[in-house]
Amino acid sequence: MIDYMYPFWSFIISVILAQLIKPFIAYFRVHKFIPRLIVASGGMPSSHTAGVFGLCLSVGIQESFNSTAFAICLAFSFIVAYDAANVRYYAGKNIQLTKKILEDLSSNNEIVLDEPIYEEPIKEVLGHKWSEVVTGGIMGIIIALIIDLL
Repeated sequence: MIDYMYPFWSFIISVILAQLIKPFIAYFRVHKFIPRLIVASGGMPSSHTAGVFGLCLSVGIQESFNSTAFAICLAFSFIVAYDAANVRYYAGKNIQLTKKILEDLSSNNEIVLDEPIYEEPIKEVLGHKWSEVVTGGIMGIIIALIIDLL
């Protein structure tokens, strides 16, 4: 019997597990447990990439690696991976730079930054380094294989 939900479960489980291990990986890097990383974007591993690579492999296993569905998943998986490592990563870098400029401007006594927009909290980490993307992709592939074996 074919489980038509296998690709969906590969996606969901890959994303959830990638998010759940982020605080533990961060702990080994900075020696501090940060639970909020479970729901944060960015960091090691990329849950977006884990999810789409898990989805892609499971579609290939279930539908055939010569299917149109697999080709579509593969194309979108590469788009997501590229976006995670480039577009979102550099958007985060721009946010860091903007925050630093605002900090420097506010330290100048002549300039007053009293608009409400300057008080809003800004999230700096949006994207991933390529190592985080590759690790997420490998994780998604492994999870999809494990689920297929079950």
